[in-house]
Amino acid sequence: QVQVVESGGGLVQAGGSLRLSCAASGSIFSINAMGWYRQAPGKQRELVAAVTSGGTTNYADSVKGRFTISRDNAKNTVYLQMNNLKPEDTAVYYCNAVVMTIATMKYVNYWGKGTLVTVSS
Repeated sequence: QVQVVESGGGLVQAGGSLRLSCAASGSIFSINAMGWYRQAPGKQRELVAAVTSGGTTNYADSVKGRFTISRDNAKNTVYLQMNNLKPEDTAVYYCNAVVMTIATMKYVNYWGKGTLVTVSS
């Protein structure tokens, strides 16, 4: 019904930048919030940043001032610009979309499969 696909991960040196993209597609009626989560080895998944359909953003304290989330509602796409990356940012980054499908007319969480970001020191 709904697919969420991330792209843009990779290997970067500390201090570098990466831009992640995530597109939702399928039988979508509307999308509420979209966001990025990450999970480092041996740790729980945590919120990195999220943005509502109205443009309200929320960031983890650890990324404030370095990461910027943005959204293109017409394309059902969310982006995460990551600057001044640190080794502790190394993780699998997952995209989340809160989607109302045409079939159910209820909001449901959908997740992408994740994209690996590795920051070397």
